[in-house]
Amino acid sequence: MSMYQLNGEKLAAMIAAGAENLAKNADFVDSLNVFPVPDGDTGTNMNLSMTSGAQEVGRNSLSTVGAVGTSLAKGLLMGARGNSGVILSQLFRGFSKAIEGKTELNTKELAAAFTAGVETAYKAVMKPVEGTILTVAREAAKAGVAAANESDDIEFVMQQILEKGKIVLAKTQEMLPVLKEVGVVDSGGQGLIIIYEGFYAALTGNEDGITNYTASMGELINAEHHRHVQDVMSTEEIVFGYCTEIMVQINENKPGQKKFNEEKFRDDLAEMGDSLLVVADEEVAKVHVHTEHPGDVFNYGQQYGSLIKMKVENMREQHREVLKDKAPEASEKAAYGIVTVSVGEGIKRLFESVGATVVLSGGQTMNPSTEDIVKAIESANAEQVFVLPNNKNIQMAADQAALILGEDKVKIIPTKTIPQGLAALLVFQAEASFEHNANEMTAAIQDIASGQVTTAVRDTTVDGVTIKKDEYIGMVEGDIKVSHPSLATATIATLKEMVDEYSEIVTLLYGEDVKETDAENIAEQVSNDFPEMEFEIHSGGQPVYPYIFSVE
Repeated sequence: MSMYQLNGEKLAAMIAAGAENLAKNADFVDSLNVFPVPDGDTGTNMNLSMTSGAQEVGRNSLSTVGAVGTSLAKGLLMGARGNSGVILSQLFRGFSKAIEGKTELNTKELAAAFTAGVETAYKAVMKPVEGTILTVAREAAKAGVAAANESDDIEFVMQQILEKGKIVLAKTQEMLPVLKEVGVVDSGGQGLIIIYEGFYAALTGNEDGITNYTASMGELINAEHHRHVQDVMSTEEIVFGYCTEIMVQINENKPGQKKFNEEKFRDDLAEMGDSLLVVADEEVAKVHVHTEHPGDVFNYGQQYGSLIKMKVENMREQHREVLKDKAPEASEKAAYGIVTVSVGEGIKRLFESVGATVVLSGGQTMNPSTEDIVKAIESANAEQVFVLPNNKNIQMAADQAALILGEDKVKIIPTKTIPQGLAALLVFQAEASFEHNANEMTAAIQDIASGQVTTAVRDTTVDGVTIKKDEYIGMVEGDIKVSHPSLATATIATLKEMVDEYSEIVTLLYGEDVKETDAENIAEQVSNDFPEMEFEIHSGGQPVYPYIFSVE
């Protein structure tokens, strides 16, 4: 049976079915790792992200496609985990932006929304690579546009999007040599296809084994962060003295009223002060800004619609009163805080011992979400915060957290490993400026080599290294260098790949199933060839990786 308009209720059902289908197949997506190590978490990350989006849709009105899209984008953003989850959130953020204010969608509008999602996702990735989820999404969206020009049937368009996506997914092996070498398709692309399969099943009513997701979720964090100025400066240092808030009724279509464009709206207001936050839906734009001229903010807002809420507070007066009445035991914000991501109690204690404010639990098999990172930043109770992701798959979620809270408050140091995080933390100087510390911490990453040993989960060959299931494999900067049945042999061989006559210090973190005496024996054997080199051995307590090490 043909369908010529997609309404909010049906779109919500598609989202629920897509999330449910992905949840059932997350383990399969995890298994499609390009490297034969047990850190395949693409399915887990996409599942947690999509589930967050579906849950947010389930909590809100299903009356229009625009309302459904707004809820989906909000839930995905705050639940986004890992690169795959963040990219997925951007795909549906662009999709949702394209359908804002719409009650129903025809085929051309649906296809245009998928295209807008692809454009947004590509902008979010610094160096897009062909043969990934982005390629699958882009080519599937193109097929949707072509189908919409051919037919007015929503089901047909979704079918063509799905079928083209499957064809392109199969070709990802040819686009990325490492996929072909291992014999798998792109895991992110596979996850997207599973979501699209759920979409199509919900449209056609053929939902064998797929149930609408109705679980509730807790309250999302309040993203409208109000920065306090009370205890960190003198009253005279306050540059923008008025905390100003307005709520604008946009899209009223009154004569002379400007058409609302969130990006331009935000950019223009950014020129009027700092601590700016703009939150908009299809009807209302909410603004919070610290400015010296509240009237200018009011006048600007009125260009887009009626002001339905206005509030101004004199922060200089507030500050004077706080200083006058401040109790000695009041909790003050620190100038700086450092949030780092770690796995294993030993590594956590190590980070804390060298100055980390908050150590967030996470790693290859459980990436913290954007929401988790935002909460950790807030709990640091500092005016400015550095975040050390220590994993390339956490980087994008951290970047999203910085965008939410403001890059004047949060700096992401692009650490990809635990050793890099430790190196960055060790050069932090409390008396230095925010920018200076960010530059020095980032530079410190370049001076350290990182390695790790783990267990292979399948037979394969990668970069000329023949690997057998259950063997120990050694990696240097993410590249597999060694495979051997013996843990000690694999570890020693990997270390020897990293050290040379100029190496001075090796830091060895041994995992939860490794004895300290075993780590000491490894250090002793490597020292026989490099007697001048110093070893530092710590109990990391980390799972999955028996050894993590760095060479300086």
